[in-house]
Amino acid sequence: MARSLSTSKPGITKQKTLKPPLVKAKSKLGLVTADAIELVSTLGSRERGGGPGGEAWIILANGKRAGTAYINMVNDPIRGLHPSFHVFLNRPSQGRQIGRIAYQRCCMISKHDVVYAHMRKSNNASRKAAEHAGFVEATVLEDSQLVLVWRRQVLGKVEEPSAGKNELLDNEDKSALSSQSLLRPS
Repeated sequence: MARSLSTSKPGITKQKTLKPPLVKAKSKLGLVTADAIELVSTLGSRERGGGPGGEAWIILANGKRAGTAYINMVNDPIRGLHPSFHVFLNRPSQGRQIGRIAYQRCCMISKHDVVYAHMRKSNNASRKAAEHAGFVEATVLEDSQLVLVWRRQVLGKVEEPSAGKNELLDNEDKSALSSQSLLRPS
């Protein structure tokens, strides 16, 4: 008896991967103004900002606890040892612009000049909040998650990547350095 050339088995169907349920994050409480947000520094646990180089905050909105934020030192093969920022908001606090303010303020008061944020690629709310606070995408092909980076702005000197040291000095500094023969003529 001849066998069928069909390679598929009848009755077997490919199982689909379930997606996480859609959660409506909009609160009926309305948006929160920036001056109603308070960050209270705390010790944090070892995994949530309490370890070496870490920082942790409790986020208060209108005097009520809205969530937590923390920075941990993380070591990965791509970036090495670096600070990684996380924000967790209570469900009623989501969708009220609290995350935007938390991302921005925590990075500003942090002791780190460069902070990374790792999140699921599908987490659009966190991505928008981080980008609003000044984070830019830093994901590389090997990353399984979305990676954003925030860099502290240095007041008075915004360094362009292509700018040499001589271009960052003003004329007075150049003349003072050239008189001391520390600066080669350009």
